[in-house]
Amino acid sequence: MVDFIVFLVLFLGGFYLFGIAEDVPGAQGVVFSAGLIAVSLALAYVMRQRGSATRRTDNWNQRGDK
Repeated sequence: MVDFIVFLVLFLGGFYLFGIAEDVPGAQGVVFSAGLIAVSLALAYVMRQRGSATRRTDNWNQRGDK
């Protein structure tokens, strides 16, 4: 549950930063870049867990008998 909350805060916070970047007079690029980094971190945070969607230990089919 904590993982989902962290993901949701980063993901939606990044989109919020995308939205307000146009209204910040002197730092549009910085705010937009911060939003891009936040969304990227959110997606990386979710993808870092091996086998989280299917609860398998061999999620990427990395067996030695190829």
